[in-house]
Amino acid sequence: MCAQPPRRGRIPLGRAYSVWPVAFFAPLMDDNLHSPQRRLIELRIEHADLDSLIDAMALQSPADDLAVRRLKKRRLVLRDLIVQLETRLEPPEPA
Repeated sequence: MCAQPPRRGRIPLGRAYSVWPVAFFAPLMDDNLHSPQRRLIELRIEHADLDSLIDAMALQSPADDLAVRRLKKRRLVLRDLIVQLETRLEPPEPA
């Protein structure tokens, strides 16, 4: 049996639109949470955040060199993951 959208005349407005859409679209939302496209966006955001953090730490007078090196290494790992995922998602163009 497929879930049907509620009719306004039969179910109170508050209940119909606060409970039904979440339960009805939950399987679709779960698929989107684990999609490669979403993972790519998350990696890009984390990479941009690390860029900002590294820039901010470089402006501090007593910069912690070890911490900066670790952040840069993590940023490089993220960059490699981004490139791998982009390559997987976008097939190579024929020559």
